[in-house]
Parts: sequence; structure tokens; C-alpha cells
Amino acid sequence: MVQLDYKSSKPIYEQIVEQVKLNVMKQYLKSGDAIPSVRKLALELSITPGTVAKAYQELERQQIIETIRGKGTFIAGEIELKPDEKKVLEIKKCLQTELMELKMMGYDLKKVLKMVEEIYEEMSVC
Repeated sequence: MVQLDYKSSKPIYEQIVEQVKLNVMKQYLKSGDAIPSVRKLALELSITPGTVAKAYQELERQQIIETIRGKGTFIAGEIELKPDEKKVLEIKKCLQTELMELKMMGYDLKKVLKMVEEIYEEMSVC
């Protein structure tokens, strides 16, 4: 379900959040599917349970997962796709930096849009 890049500068809990969301988007994980407990995933990934708990808290805040006491943690029944304005501004800032790098490497708008399209399509493949 989750593969970590320990060399990445991205925090481990963010990698977990990102990969769970990607698995939901690609429909590898569907509404009602059980996901590993905090302890079980922590053991599988050889990380602290606190890190997994932080990722799960963020996924619950975004209404991607839900925890039912005594039963476990599941992919949410209804995942509402809504923009988070704070997150959109954060992404825009990151994109600006990355686009500047591409422009400095000689990429024009057409090449950048093609790249974005390819990445977007890869995420949509089931």
C-alpha cells in the first residue's frame, strides 16, 4: 500500500498521506476498504506509530479515511472532492519554483503543458 523514500526531503507522514490518496484516486483502494491499523503499518514500514498516526489524522481531516472504534480504519464512504484554499496556495508556490526551473532549462509553455498532461493522465490510470 505504501512505499517510503527515506532519502526524500518530504516528511514520512506526508509520503503516507500522498500514497494513500494516490491509491484512492487510482481506485486501488475503494470506499469501505480496510486499511492497516496504525501499529501494523508502522511495523510494516519500520517507523514509529506516531508517524503513521499523524498521517492518518491528516487523512481523516481531509475525509479520505474514517476510523470506527472497535472495527478499524477504512476508506471513507463518500470522499468529497473540494479545494482546500490553503493547500492550493501552497501548491501554487511550489509550482512557481518548479516552473522557473523548467523555464531555465529551456522548456516552453507547450512542453510544460504536455508534461503536466502526461502526469495527470498517469494518475488517472486504473
